[in-house]
Amino acid sequence: MDIASVDELLTTTRAVRQRLDVTRPVRREVILDCVRLAMQAPTASNAQDWRWLVITDADKRAAIAEIYRSVGGEYLAHAAATEADPQTRRVYRSALALTETLAQVPVHVIPCLQRRFDESDRLVAASAWASIIPAAWSFLLALRSRGLGSVWTTMHLAKEQQVAELLEIPATVTQAALFPVAYTIGTDFRPASRPPPQTVTFWNTWGEH
Repeated sequence: MDIASVDELLTTTRAVRQRLDVTRPVRREVILDCVRLAMQAPTASNAQDWRWLVITDADKRAAIAEIYRSVGGEYLAHAAATEADPQTRRVYRSALALTETLAQVPVHVIPCLQRRFDESDRLVAASAWASIIPAAWSFLLALRSRGLGSVWTTMHLAKEQQVAELLEIPATVTQAALFPVAYTIGTDFRPASRPPPQTVTFWNTWGEH
């Protein structure tokens, strides 16, 4: 295994919002290949109950984008204008820009679980999320390795039922995220600025570095 290539993939799979090429089509086979890789991720009790809803229909993408904007547009505009930290302010501005272009992104992908756990205890809920999050992240890594990008968004979940009705998602299914998927404009993504690992790692006892 080429560790350098793996490390590059892991450190440069960024949240891509403003560098999504909305003019370039994405073939169905590419999405299915990324789903194939994502399906290698572990699931609780080997349930393998992830499901992937891929939306390419322009009208449905526009409707999803409108729901997304109705949830987050005002909040993101306020945050982008008032956030004091420059790096965080850039993130908010980028997120705000996505609300305007989301409908144009050629593919939307909603990773789902074929179960509900709304009223479950913490253990059941943790196991459920642990069944979809690894697969969803593997999907994003697979996109990056093929020259595509996305960003993990959850804003639409505030109106999950409305999206479910639009896409005829059964009431027994949980939506986990919304990934706007497109080829990226350039592939020169760099690692983000992060603190040294020893500053956030404790050994044996909380607070002991």
